[in-house]
Amino acid sequence: MSEMSAMNRKVIQTLAETISKHAEHFNKTEVEFLIREFNVLLGEQTVSGRAVPGLDRGTFRSILHNIFGMTDDMIMDGVFRTFDKDNDSFVSMKEWVEGLSVFLRGTLEEQIKYCFHVYDLNGDNYVSREEMFHMLKNSLIRQPTEEDPDEGIKDLVEITLKKMDYDHDGRLSFTDFEKSVREENLLLEAFGTCLPDTTSIESFEHHVFQEQLEQ
Repeated sequence: MSEMSAMNRKVIQTLAETISKHAEHFNKTEVEFLIREFNVLLGEQTVSGRAVPGLDRGTFRSILHNIFGMTDDMIMDGVFRTFDKDNDSFVSMKEWVEGLSVFLRGTLEEQIKYCFHVYDLNGDNYVSREEMFHMLKNSLIRQPTEEDPDEGIKDLVEITLKKMDYDHDGRLSFTDFEKSVREENLLLEAFGTCLPDTTSIESFEHHVFQEQLEQ
């Protein structure tokens, strides 16, 4: 092993030590592998000769699309925003590992918070009628019919509110959302797919954890 890669390894181990304290669903070795994957992805970013603090929106969205099969722009932006906790338009190494901890292995409680954050498009701690309308319009396959498709989506928004809006204020608070999902788990991704399916989780984890072990 060259001196450089031995040093690199030490740095990664030290980083993993710190980050794994906040990413409770990964052990230290898994965090090391996720840091290496992050560095590979970061290296693929073409940036004009300057160091960047993390994965930019474009790189992150292509990961969501290529690895986890996501196609909805609005939802992918929401996932990026949810990972990017400090709101600096980059997903840092720490945000990457902590975000993946919930994204891949989160408890129901963590995933309820995560999905609500993705769906709260303007960050005001509510999912409004307008936000529901935009997300449902984006995620539903439009059928070519005589009727105005927007009308059908408006009806769906009203049905959803009737089911989930416990305090009847015409919008969903986190409490409304959490209560609804606890009663009916399928409502977790009511406004669009923002969590990976089992197959893509397995293939990502195999790629990051198994293949690196074999190298």
